Amino acid sequence: MKIGVLAFQGAVREHIDMLLKLGVLPIPVRKREDLKGISGLILPGGESTTIGKLLMDSGLKYDIIEMARDGLPIWGTCAGMILLAKHIVNQDYTYLDLMDIWVRRNAYGSQIDSFIKRVPVSPISNSPLELTFIRAPYVEKVGENVEVILELDGKIVAVREGKLLATAFHPELTEDLSFHKYFLELIKN
Repeated sequence: MKIGVLAFQGAVREHIDMLLKLGVLPIPVRKREDLKGISGLILPGGESTTIGKLLMDSGLKYDIIEMARDGLPIWGTCAGMILLAKHIVNQDYTYLDLMDIWVRRNAYGSQIDSFIKRVPVSPISNSPLELTFIRAPYVEKVGENVEVILELDGKIVAVREGKLLATAFHPELTEDLSFHKYFLELIKN
């Protein structure tokens, strides 16, 4: 199985390392040709405005939208959640416009406000998972077909809509493979 990892910036290497540990062939995606033959796509954290511009400049934006509408599983972490959203609070434009969620950017504050929480995430793992939040967004509201996977302190931080998954935190910055395994199961099913 080949899984694409959008490779403009952010935790690209970390996602690639997690996929390798699971025996999956990671494909760094920088140009349209890199999308050929992938079974899923990960949109890593980074800076959503920059990644959004690079999606346009590279021509990848509309290919990814079309592939998602054709059923390609996509997982966005942190900035990736913002890229997937149909609604961004206090912003009049979106990027991929795929998930029926209202996202607030940098909702937890600046880099200095980053934090780690250890909590159970029942559909993902029976054990508490370490969740790393770095300039993280959260979801303020979801559409009717969006499943809330995790709320933390009254804020929605993990959601799923069909084959689309979004997390406000960075599972790739931990040693735990649970979220990556969950995404692979989503692809297989």
